[in-house]
Order: sequence, then C-alpha cells, then structure tokens
Amino acid sequence: MSKTAYIDNQEFEIVEGETMLSFIRRYKEQGLVPTLCDAPNLDPFGSCRVCSVEVALNENGTVKTMASCHTPVAAGQYIYTSTESVKALRKNILELVLTDHPLDCLTCEVNGNCELQTVAAQVGIREVRYPEGDNHLYRMKDLSHPYMTSDLSKCINCYRCVRACDEVQGEFVLSMSGRGFDSKIIKGLDDSFMDSDCVSCGACSQACPTSAISDVFQSKAIKPTETTRTICTYCGVGCNLDVATSNGEILSIQAPYDAEVNQGHTCLKGRYAFKFYDHPERLNAPMIKRNGAFEKVTWDEVYDYIANKLTGFKEEFGPDSMAGISSSRCTNEENYLMQKFFRAVLSTNNIDGCARVCHSPTALGMQRTYGTGAATNSIDDLKDTNCIMVIGANPTDAHPVTGAKLKQFVMKSDNVSIVIDPRRTELAKYATHHLALRPGTNVAVLNMMMYYIVTENLVDTSFIENRTEGFEDFKKELLTIDLDKIEAVSGVARGDVRAAAIAYASAPNAMSFHGLGVTEHFQGTFTVMQIADLALLTGNIGRRGVGVNPLRGQNNVQGSADMGVQPHQGAGYLDVTKDDVNKKYNEFYGVDVPKHIGYKIPEMFDAALKGNLKAIWIIGEDVVQTDPNTQKVIKALKATDLVIVQELFMTETAKYADVILPGASFLEKSGTFTNGERRVQAVNQVVEPVVGSKPDGQIIVDIMNRMGYEQPDYTPDGMLEEISQIVPFFAGIKWDRLGENGLQWPVAPDGTDTQILHKTEFKRGKGKFEFNPWEETVELKEHAKEYPYILTTNRELEHYNCGAMTRRTANELILKDDYLMINPEDAKTNLINDGDYVCLESPRGKVDVKARITDEVKQGILSTTFHFPDIMINNITGDVHDSEAMCPEYKVVAVRIRKSKGKFKKQLV
Repeated sequence: MSKTAYIDNQEFEIVEGETMLSFIRRYKEQGLVPTLCDAPNLDPFGSCRVCSVEVALNENGTVKTMASCHTPVAAGQYIYTSTESVKALRKNILELVLTDHPLDCLTCEVNGNCELQTVAAQVGIREVRYPEGDNHLYRMKDLSHPYMTSDLSKCINCYRCVRACDEVQGEFVLSMSGRGFDSKIIKGLDDSFMDSDCVSCGACSQACPTSAISDVFQSKAIKPTETTRTICTYCGVGCNLDVATSNGEILSIQAPYDAEVNQGHTCLKGRYAFKFYDHPERLNAPMIKRNGAFEKVTWDEVYDYIANKLTGFKEEFGPDSMAGISSSRCTNEENYLMQKFFRAVLSTNNIDGCARVCHSPTALGMQRTYGTGAATNSIDDLKDTNCIMVIGANPTDAHPVTGAKLKQFVMKSDNVSIVIDPRRTELAKYATHHLALRPGTNVAVLNMMMYYIVTENLVDTSFIENRTEGFEDFKKELLTIDLDKIEAVSGVARGDVRAAAIAYASAPNAMSFHGLGVTEHFQGTFTVMQIADLALLTGNIGRRGVGVNPLRGQNNVQGSADMGVQPHQGAGYLDVTKDDVNKKYNEFYGVDVPKHIGYKIPEMFDAALKGNLKAIWIIGEDVVQTDPNTQKVIKALKATDLVIVQELFMTETAKYADVILPGASFLEKSGTFTNGERRVQAVNQVVEPVVGSKPDGQIIVDIMNRMGYEQPDYTPDGMLEEISQIVPFFAGIKWDRLGENGLQWPVAPDGTDTQILHKTEFKRGKGKFEFNPWEETVELKEHAKEYPYILTTNRELEHYNCGAMTRRTANELILKDDYLMINPEDAKTNLINDGDYVCLESPRGKVDVKARITDEVKQGILSTTFHFPDIMINNITGDVHDSEAMCPEYKVVAVRIRKSKGKFKKQLV
C-alpha cells in the first residue's frame, strides 16, 4: 500500500527515505520553500534553517517547526509551507544573515549570481531591521588564481563551498576557521587558491550562493543572454556543460545538476579551459605549401587541389597508396564520414585513429573474451559495488569527475579498493591494497591473482559452468605458473597479491576500471583478457555494481571506434574481410568497398618510409608530438608526397603538412560524442565557427561531393539517420531521442537503451577463458643492460594530450612544463636535485626535462608527461607495440639518466 503525507492539506504519495524538502519539490513549484545551505549535489546539512516548515503528525496534532532539507517525511504528516509564523521566521533568519553581508546586495544588479538576493526577495525583505556588523569589512579578496576569485566579505558561512570540496571533489581544501563572529572560510595553510591543494574544479564556485567564491569570468559586468547544453571535448567521462554566451562570446561554463554523467561537477579543463576556441592562433583559412611556405587559398581552390591529387594517386599507384587518421575529438558523425570517405570514395581500408592506438587492446581483448569491446556497466554502479580494482589508470588526473567518484568510494572505510599501478597515485594513497608492480608485469601479477582465487576455492563455480568455456584448460595452465619468478620480476610480494585477490573474489560485487597503463604495453591485449577473465572467474559480470570498465582517454575514443575508424572493422565493428559484411557495405554505400585489412598507423609510417604511401590525411591528431619515436614519424611524413592536416592550430604535425584545413572546435558544431560507458550524447553548437574555418564533417562532405560521390550536407540528425541503418547497436538512436542525458548503446529500434551488458549471455555465446603467460617486453630484453631505468608516461590534470588546446588557456599558468618524477634514492645516486634538468636518454635519442623528486615512484622507475612540444618526450619512446593490436608501448621505455649540463631539449643520438 502506498504511503501519503500532506502539503498544505493536499495529499500526495511519498517515496521511502526522502526528505520533506524533496517531497515538497516533487509536487510543488521550486521556490515554494526557499533554501540557502541546500544544493542539489550535496548531502542535506540543515545549517541555515531558511527551509523551515511547520509539521503536525496528524490533522489536529501539535505543530512543530522543522528544517525540511534534512528531516525525513513520514506517512500521515501534515506539512505547512507558508504559514505566517514560518514566513516571519524565514524573514528574521535572512535579516540576521544580511547584517554581516554587504547590504547593497538587496539592490545589486552587477553580478546576477547571488542566491541570497533571490531568497531575500522571496521572503519579502525590503530593509534590514538590525544594525550592520563590520566583520565582513576585514576579509581580504583572493585574486591569486587565474580562474577563481574569492571575496569573503560576501560569505554567509553556509558551508556549501566546504561541503562541495569534500563531498563532490574529495579534496578537503576548504574549511572553517574560528568561532562565532570570527568564523571564516580558509583555503589550506596559506589561505589562497594558488598555494593550496586546490585542483581548480570550480565545485566551490558553483555551490556558493553569494559569489563569495566565483569564477573570474563571472566578474564581468556582462549578463549571459543564452545558455547552451553540450558535451565536454576533453576526456571520455563525457561531462555535460551549460555554456553561457552573450552576443556570440562565451562567458562561462557550469555543470547542470540534472546531468546523469557529472551531476553538477566538472574538472578544471571542462569548466575553465575553453578560451582556446577564439585564440589568436586559430587557423582561419585553408593553406597549401608552395616553395616551402604556406599560402592561404580559397576553399574551392583547396578542394580542387586535394581532389586532383587524390584522384591521381588512386589511378597511378592504387587506392592503398593513401591513408587517413581520424580524430577522437571529432563527433561520431564526422568519424563515420571520414571512414566512409576512405572506404567508399578512395576504395581503401587504410583508416585508423587514436581509438585504436590507445585502447585497441581493450576492444580486441574484450571482444575475444565477451564478444563486445566496450564497458559492461555504468559509473553510476559505484553506488552498488563493494569493491573496485583500478589498474593502469590515474583517474583523478586523467578522468577527473569519475576520479572524484572513485576517490569518494576508496575513502570510505567499509569499501574495499585495489590499485595496481607502478606509481603511488592519489587513489593508491587511500586504497586498501596497492600493488606497486614493475612496469610491464601486469600479466604476471594478474596471473598470480587468479592463481590464488583458484587455489583458495573462491571461484564462482555455477557461473563458470553455465556461462563460460575453456576453464579447465585455463586452470591447468594457470596452476603451473612460477610464483617465485613472478614475485621477483613484478616486485610485488605474493602475500600482498594474495590478499588483494581474496578481497576481489570475496566481495559480493566487484568492479574493475583500467586505463592506458594496461593497454599501452607489449602484452596489453592479454592484460585486458585477464581482467575480463577475473570477472568471469568470480561471476562479476552482467548485473549492477560489477563488470569491466575501461576509462577512455579522449572524449570520443569509444565513438570513433564504433564508427569504423579502424582498418580491420567498418562501422559497427563489422569484419571487413567477410563476404556477407562486404556485400552489406557495398549495397549500403552503392559502390564496391575493399575486403582486405588496411594499414594501422605504425604500418602507414612504415609504408611511407618504403615509398608506398603517397598521401595521408590527418584530422585532429598531433602524431609528431604524441606518437612514439618522433623522429621516425617526421621522416615518414617527409617521405609522403601529400600530407593533409585538418586542425585548429599550427601543431607540430601541421608544420610538416602540404595542405592545412582549418576545422571547428566542439563549441562550433553539433553532433554526438560517445563516452566511456557507451553513452551517446548530443553536442550542440554554442557559437559560430571562427571565420574561415568549417565544421570537420562539412569539409569531408565537400570533398566527397567534389570527387563525385553524392553526400548530403553535414547535419547531426541526417547523419545519425544514416548511421542507425548500418551500425546495429545504433538502430534506435535518433537525434530527437537523445534528450538531455543521451542513450547507452545498444539501442533497440524503439529507443530502449542498455545500461548493463551481458546480463544473460555474451555476444559471442559463452565467455571464453584463455591463459597467456607473462613475457618480458622486447624493449627491456634488448636494452635493459645499457639503459637500466624504466620510464613510463602519464598525464597531468591541467593539460590534455599534446596540450594544443589547454596550453592556449590559463591552464598554462597553473602547470607550465613537463617534468620527470624520480625517486629520492635515484636522484641522490645521480646527484640530481629537485628542479634540476635531467638528461633522459634512450636508444632513440635524448631530451632534457626538469626533475621532480618524489617517493610516488619506486627506485628504478621514472615517470613523465608529454604535454609540451618543447620537450618532445616521444623522441625517446620506441617502436615496440602490443603483440596483438599494435598499440604502442608508451609505458615501458628503457632509459638512462644524468644531470644535464644545460637545457638542451631536442637532442638526438
């Protein structure tokens, strides 16, 4: 039987566990009960009492005054929201708050971001009866940060900023100091944003009801005239953004509270790092290089030039003399068009992208084990799990909003967490178990974990018997592993591995998360298969709170792979070599498409060096800075007759182009991105493209038409309609169905989406166990004696990938250069001090990079970032790739170090 309560004598059904405030808001207008300390993404707090209501246990019962924000509603209660006594109470509370707040807030029209002003108007305050206090006069402004400012004279001590920092971000930077009238918000020991541990997520600014903490952009005396909801361009979390504009200028970005992905939260990049969109260095005209110099030309001229060149190469050297690299920063629709252009117009499968470069082992490994190479669950399932395993990922830096949620999970004492990573990452500091393995030994450690799960009889026998195959052969080989050898090579004590294995297998529900520290290895695919096997072994698949969840590094890595940006699979992951698939593509595209597997990116460069690649078209990828072995990449580009680069800026790769095409940023076009949990979300155009540039999708459409293949103009709804007819799991995805929060594929024709994969069966039928032994990487086999240190690469919170966008924002004021993490003992041995430049040398070359001495890395292990082109870390990374998927092994580089004699950043052996 449903339970009911009354709001102002009207009867309504209640939901178990909800507060009076949430109950009232479900049935009445939002402003009926005003609030100050309450916020949608914060736990109920009850400090301001502005939300007070009168409550009786029954119709004639005694009336009591209660704070509605944190008081549970009960069946039969009578709640009165607007009695004269309640209104008087609220008015009195607000007047007292205003006594120690600038009184001109009652008439202030400058900022427009003061909830106190709104609430004061709601309760009917026109003047304050009490004398003004003077405590606010002595609170200094903090102007130290490029994005956030604080004027604590406006602070009303509601604690919303403190709670946002604690409950949303989990950083604990803000706190309250003093008592009574001396109470004030402080930021760390030095009381400034820049000198504190603040990660600049802006949660405090968005939470503040009075602009005591606010975004610098909001301090302008300009009010937005329009707000557009779109999706962030950075990592694969897929945060929703509300972008405020006025007269075509972007003023600020906030996070909508109703976004299922990020619930009112963003990171530093998503909220603040958007000013690159109108940076003076934006490319604003097509260019052709003539006599060694770029000349600006018209779009018609560049289209004719490209069409003639590509037609000539196709006729003289064949279709496979051309190749394309598409972009995970482009929309699904644009990636679909790019692979269609190469397959249907140029007649080659030489199409690849960073989705395959960074996460191809995920797709291949999970496809081999489950039949589908994507996340099995949603991040929201953290509410339902008891244990998480994070391997090869540092999500608080690389996937910050998801990282904040994971951090909140690991900090709770009743949750179990396992971090497998060479570095002592932020999550590792809080984890129940941290297995600090040597880079390159993921397979060894996971085999040991599974060994203990089997020998401790912690396998899910029923699940294995009913839903898997190959277990007995797998078990037989697993039990033969040499524990002494694995313990020695990995550097992790077997007792620690056993404890972590038991914790994972014993948890009622266990989720795993993995990143590039899994995939960018010689045995990356095998590691992904082991992670998938762990879930099979323990039955942690096919329900809420479990599963295998890859953390995608770029915003549309998942989507670009879905759309067919890979040489062996077309749109929808259909095998291009199969006759039935080839027939399907031929009929759909109206032309014959090739059946043989095309070049992967490393093979493109090899073909170029052999003289077999005549043209390459690169969209939004700075391969010179981000691909391994930079000098080889440069030689390959120089050896290619026609290099077309479609970009926002003159990147390191664009410098080697023969043709440059100015594309549009995510703020200047519409389409869809697919985040790491298979959620397809609408990207909505916020401003017009920079004059002279075009949306990337329209550029591809234009060249397709110029080369004789009819393709309608680029529109997101039109392209989604086409995609839904060829990609099986997009069958029900239509532009007008996406709504505010998108749909998780597979989506049925009727629009029903899928939050959890593999509930009753796997796409391949039964989950497959396959044992793979650990093998040392070729990099260390060949070079470890001469180059005794192991370098691994990582990302920093402040910058994104090659930094082409973030380095053109104020983020560069927060993090100014790359650095090398080095253990104190290794620094001492090599006479290196913190801040010294270190000569980092590998068999490929050497670079100079600044040292940061820290115990976050073990002896013998070094770690560095690659965001700045003046360092060019990839001058020293190598050609070793994953044995199955050809993903570059960025995470294990044999190096030696010494203190630099000077700051020489681009030296070659």
